[in-house]
Amino acid sequence: MNITRKGEEMEVPGTQLKVGDKAAAFALKDLNDHTHTLADFAGKPTILSIVPDIDTRVCAIQTKRFNIEASKIEEVNFATISNNTKAEQAAWCGQEGVDMIMLHDPENTFGESYSLVIPEVNRYARSIYVLDEAGVIRYEEIVPEMAHEPNYEKAIEAAKALV
Repeated sequence: MNITRKGEEMEVPGTQLKVGDKAAAFALKDLNDHTHTLADFAGKPTILSIVPDIDTRVCAIQTKRFNIEASKIEEVNFATISNNTKAEQAAWCGQEGVDMIMLHDPENTFGESYSLVIPEVNRYARSIYVLDEAGVIRYEEIVPEMAHEPNYEKAIEAAKALV
């Protein structure tokens, strides 16, 4: 699949997961070095917010928006995932006052298994996955223009519909 970044077309190789697919297993660490796996999110609907680079404006907006939503909906798990380093994520969270599950993947293990890595910039395609309590994808959005925000309302509606 192809997306654009400020109008420049870039390839996102591989076959991306879609609605109805079982989410790919992962094991990623948070800012406290606690490992989170897909199985840890079982039993509740989950929103996975995937951002290209936490240190950019649109990624910051996306992460802050889901941080606000996460504090309002206890029945839904939220996690933000990027291939930034732990230090980059921790610095951003400290500066912005964000307290949510932030998972870092500088080795791109998550990005490769979800086919979201854009090789020419070594960043993820901006994406949202809503999983049901069994880890099946019930909503997905891969934003076609990297500089655009995802559809927050549709993702949140999809997650709430699973409660």
